[in-house]
Formats: sequence, structure tokens, C-alpha cells
Amino acid sequence: MLIPILIIDVALVAWSVHLMQQAARYREFSFVLAGILVAISAAAMVVVYFLMGSCIDHLTQISHHGR
Repeated sequence: MLIPILIIDVALVAWSVHLMQQAARYREFSFVLAGILVAISAAAMVVVYFLMGSCIDHLTQISHHGR
């Protein structure tokens, strides 16, 4: 499951860089904002993936300990 998420993140970062390049070319603030939001969403997706993995591991340990 990690590989598809990393591929999606790389695509999001590439899109963010593309938006930032367009912002520099056209001197448009909306492209800067869009690039920042896309980069933040890529970072948040990785953080949520690792937090949920840790949470699932914790819940699995609790369920095995209760048996």
C-alpha cells in the first residue's frame, strides 16, 4: 500500500512544482496558492498514512492482548 501512496505523492509534488512554475511565468498569485495547497495535501497524505498505520498496529496489539 505504501508504493501507490508514494506514487500519488510524487505526482502531487510534480503538479505543485508545475503550478509554481506557471505562477512565476504569469506572475499570478492564484497559481502560487494552488501550488502550496497541493504540496500541503501531499504532505498531509503521508502523515495520515503513517498515523493510521501506527493506530492500526496499536489496535491490533490491544486485540491480541485481550485474548
